[in-house]
Amino acid sequence: MSLKFATVPAGAKVQPKPFKVSIPDEQLEELQTLIRLAKTAPPTYEGSQEDGRLGVPSSWLANAKEEWKKFDWRESENEFNEFPQFTYEIEGLRMHFVALFSEKEDAKPIAFLHGWPGSFLEFLPLLSLFREKYEPTTLPYHLIVPSLPGYTFSSDLPADRDFTSPDAARILNQLMVNLGFGNGYVVQGGDVGSKIGRILGAKYDSCKAVHLNFAGKLNPPKDATEDLSAVEQEGLKRAQWFGTYGTAYYFDHATRPSTISHILSTNPVALLIWIGERFRDWPDKRNPVPLRTILQEVTLYWLTDTFPRSIYTYRETYPPPPVPPAQQPDQYIHKPFGFSYFPQEVIPAPRSWVERTGNLVFWKEHTKGGHFAALECPQELADDIVEFVEQVWQQ
Repeated sequence: MSLKFATVPAGAKVQPKPFKVSIPDEQLEELQTLIRLAKTAPPTYEGSQEDGRLGVPSSWLANAKEEWKKFDWRESENEFNEFPQFTYEIEGLRMHFVALFSEKEDAKPIAFLHGWPGSFLEFLPLLSLFREKYEPTTLPYHLIVPSLPGYTFSSDLPADRDFTSPDAARILNQLMVNLGFGNGYVVQGGDVGSKIGRILGAKYDSCKAVHLNFAGKLNPPKDATEDLSAVEQEGLKRAQWFGTYGTAYYFDHATRPSTISHILSTNPVALLIWIGERFRDWPDKRNPVPLRTILQEVTLYWLTDTFPRSIYTYRETYPPPPVPPAQQPDQYIHKPFGFSYFPQEVIPAPRSWVERTGNLVFWKEHTKGGHFAALECPQELADDIVEFVEQVWQQ
């Protein structure tokens, strides 16, 4: 497929370097060796629970491991490289991003921010929808998908000083400004991307509007259960379940990030278990993420040593503050704020709660979809962001 969208906008202050994914054969051979040699746990009652309520089922892991042995990374590389990719250095850090740049002078810039355990791969199905519909001369938007600092092909974070979400937001804003979008861009995010997107909207003038599909944990208002729809009430039940049974990973990331990083860097099958469980549990069960997609994400994390570099944001909210960050005054989004509600999100937040965190001018409630909205429902998310941007954009 022709990379017909590769041209950088004329107004860009920098010329980023074109990039293609190309992992050395030696790394792929080592990975396959480690997968073959990796031990797994003996049969247990807990592992026999196919619903995963006591952890990753042994049968799922056995099948996933066998499929991983046959997994063709080069085929995936070719798929990724069908999209224009670039790198650019900011503050000594290499930033990687995928982009479909328009040739229209009035194209509206949108930055899409992934989360953990995701990557830029989450947004490739959504980019495909725009690429199939438009030519570079007709695309109404510049679509930029950065790899967050520390993730995949964005470089290592400093090892001699702390690096936080505000640092990531500063670098991402600079990336957008240097690409020529200092006069205005829109940011869309879920998971960690929603946290960084909120900071961008609250603190940086160049970010003109914010669209999120994840609110994080919010303190309920005094009238928390009044006038909630049946869907929202079910969402609160799911959030309560997740808070009780689904947060073990969070406490590891937040309290012992070095320990869990060492553990998951020694064995690719351990990483498959840790990340695979999120991709099993967090989507809408009616539309599960395919195993091949999970293997792509886990392989990418392994080959780029992403896991140890990607969990820095978890320490920032532990111990949990009395007021969650999204509800603190300095993170209120005064600019146009849009939100897409997917009912099987891990912590669904009712509209009346979300609108206390920003100038909510757009709300769309969906009937399906979970935590990985861009993967699970790319068309719905694309439609939402287009509707939101067209509603709020002002030159």
